[in-house]
Amino acid sequence: MLPDHTGTSVYRNARIVDPSRGIDETGTLIVTDGKIVAAGANTLNQGSPEGAETHDCTGQTIVPGLVDMRVFIGEPGGEHRETIASASKAAAAGGVTSLVMMPDTDPVIDDVALVEFVLRTARETARTRIYPAAAITRGLDGREMTEIGNLLGAGAVCFTDGRETIASAAVIRNAMRYARDFGALIACETQDADLSAGGIMNEGLFASWLGFSGIPREAEVLPLERDLRLAALTGAHYHAAKISTEMSADAIRIAKERGIDVSAGVSINHLSLNENDIGEYRTFFKLSPPLRHEDDRQAMIAALADGTIDVIVSSHDPQDVDTKRLPFSESADGAVGLETMLAAGLRLVHSGDVSLSRLIEAMTAGPARLLSIDAGTLAPDAPADFAVLDLDAPWVLDAEALHSKSKNTAFEGARFTGRVLQTVVAGQQVYSA
Repeated sequence: MLPDHTGTSVYRNARIVDPSRGIDETGTLIVTDGKIVAAGANTLNQGSPEGAETHDCTGQTIVPGLVDMRVFIGEPGGEHRETIASASKAAAAGGVTSLVMMPDTDPVIDDVALVEFVLRTARETARTRIYPAAAITRGLDGREMTEIGNLLGAGAVCFTDGRETIASAAVIRNAMRYARDFGALIACETQDADLSAGGIMNEGLFASWLGFSGIPREAEVLPLERDLRLAALTGAHYHAAKISTEMSADAIRIAKERGIDVSAGVSINHLSLNENDIGEYRTFFKLSPPLRHEDDRQAMIAALADGTIDVIVSSHDPQDVDTKRLPFSESADGAVGLETMLAAGLRLVHSGDVSLSRLIEAMTAGPARLLSIDAGTLAPDAPADFAVLDLDAPWVLDAEALHSKSKNTAFEGARFTGRVLQTVVAGQQVYSA
């Protein structure tokens, strides 16, 4: 259940990083009754209101609560892998205060009753904000469209078929038309089923060395280019949910230059890892899309830095032991990521590849803007959702310490620099290291 906080709290002497307002400065954050009152250097002169709870944040950094646009949760139907409650605990530990839940559940989130179920369960059990994404097609079957207007009215924040790619150009075109008319966001993963058939990992020398059939980069970019043309045709806002190849980044860049209303996301895994990390058949690195060549990873970083990529997602996808402790070719795709998205992202900052402000923007203001939700900012009157960080704290990930019900992390034993000290939602602390 979301906290109900009254009173005033003051966080002093912190580095305040708020890309939504172009702020990166030492200052003070003041919160009253769950709302931001002020944040920044000018706030230093206001002092502490009488009776306020005061926190000295010297050496610490405050950023808006992270917004994760792509989170898979088992509930309903797969509660053994993840529930809304457990996902929210994992989110809080990773500094994520708002997340979008994918419709890939059992039953699929494709009608108003399921949207209402998610919102109700989140209100009752979650410690962070949970927003449902509704399916574009019924049962994620790629054929019959859902009722976009009704689902939007019930509380869906975007429309996606989750892991599935809609094969029919006619169906996706029709969905884009409706989404345009309702002002809704269409978000798609693109993976051509025929080109991907039988593929286990990225097509290339490493796949050949391991003896696996590969998935070519063209399997991603061909349906993406189709969708971009349909977005231009319909005038819909189209979001490429999770790109992984240099060709895809080039296609998005060209579409933006042409004025097409398009945005793009990338998972933290494809910014941090490449196909070589699979090593000798390590199933926790089996993802969709697959981990690519190092050249593609570098292209993702460059596309993030120059704004071609708008958002970073965790693509949190919990899998149980039975689906991962299998031969590589038979194991399920996916890795948990809510608790490691920020820490892995900070590697790019420490290496000088991306500025801290750009990283945080892609995890806060960027996704909040695409979703049209009141999040991702420390502006006055905004919900007091934020994270307090130590950017220099070293730590090693222990998978068993994760708050997720599933432990299939690609970062077991990884060394990170920078961690979440506190996460605050509506002015109330929901996580403390």
